[in-house]
Amino acid sequence: MKARVLVVDDHEELVELLVESLRAEGYAAEGESDPRRALERALAEAWDVVLSDVEMPGLRGLELLRELLAVRPEQLVLLMTAFGSVPMAVQAVRAGAADFITKPFPIEELLRALERALHTRALGEEIVRLRRGVEAASHDGLIARSPAMQRVVELAARAARTDSRVLITGESGVGKGVLARFIHARSGRANGPFVQVNCASIPAALAESELFGVRRGAFTDAREDREGLFARAHRGTLFLDEVGELPLEVQPKLLVALETGRFRPLGAQEEQTVDVRVLAASNRALEQDVRERRFRPDLYFRLRVIEAHIPPLRERPDDIEPLVDALLAGLRTTNRRPVLGIEAAALQWLKAQEWPGNVRELANALERAVALGESDVVTLRDLEGNATAPQGWATLEDALAVGLPLAELELAYITRTLQAHGGNLSQAARALGIDRRTLARRLGEER
Repeated sequence: MKARVLVVDDHEELVELLVESLRAEGYAAEGESDPRRALERALAEAWDVVLSDVEMPGLRGLELLRELLAVRPEQLVLLMTAFGSVPMAVQAVRAGAADFITKPFPIEELLRALERALHTRALGEEIVRLRRGVEAASHDGLIARSPAMQRVVELAARAARTDSRVLITGESGVGKGVLARFIHARSGRANGPFVQVNCASIPAALAESELFGVRRGAFTDAREDREGLFARAHRGTLFLDEVGELPLEVQPKLLVALETGRFRPLGAQEEQTVDVRVLAASNRALEQDVRERRFRPDLYFRLRVIEAHIPPLRERPDDIEPLVDALLAGLRTTNRRPVLGIEAAALQWLKAQEWPGNVRELANALERAVALGESDVVTLRDLEGNATAPQGWATLEDALAVGLPLAELELAYITRTLQAHGGNLSQAARALGIDRRTLARRLGEER
């Protein structure tokens, strides 16, 4: 059964016609030709939509609208009139009408208006839910709704109270830099500089001068003194991202700087002393690099006083909803587009993805959808048109085109969700909005 609709018009014949037409389309429609009686029913009962005429004796449609919204501000009201005009439409919308339709109209136009209003309301509820979720899950920009990420945040918060070095590990794109900034912002060095460098981007020949600085004349292109990253991070934090990419020949000097706080810029005669906390990150197992002698074991243990491992996004699907809302909020500013939110089907599609590129890949997918989308809402079509769908995914249109039975569609979706959660019944059940026993039973019935 579709939504409940109360039809209000002083012409009984029209009320009967509209009620009959709406019921034929599956709506639970009822009608009233007395506007005062209609207002009483609208206030006493729960209606998804109130469809009211504008020109009625005793109580005009705009007055009914205002009185109804004064008590039920969330009520959807559609107005219809034979005296439609742009000024009246503007007045109705300003008063709170969800839409405005001009008589005479084909029933198809009314149906489209109803669907549009109901969809907008559902979207609004979804956006509010997501926004509340991100407020509850955000820690200074670090999203942590899942238990796994909450444990990471708790560890990082404890580590921030000290000056101990932290090695942040995890796949590319999980947010290692965000966690490093979180630690810095919560530390006693928050007012000092936060200097970040991706070690993989430093040419091997320049690694020493980039880290420790260089004096004029130290080599051919050194035409002036240049401060290194350690000096720039004095009394703050130096974040060495992808630290495993540092050349082996530079690692001993880094080790000395960590142990003593002193180093000698390239070409300098005297050592320089700094007060720097070092955070490091790697997207690969440094233990393997140590075994294969690509990374010094003493440096590894100096960097890994505390280790914070960020799990991949596919292992923490509970974080996807608040991440989506936070990312869309950022896109509203950077893309200068009024992005209202994301429809439920599109959100479910995102939750079914594997995301090998983690948060970075999710952010890119949303940015493409917003940039190329035609509305102020991210839809399933926006995402499917600009990203690779998970294996086995079919849109409702595809299912309709091949006449897929409901039982098969349900099973395909359950199976895909279970795959997305690595076979974990509890996680898949949460994503599907059912309990674990129900999921197990449904799977058992199909096997």
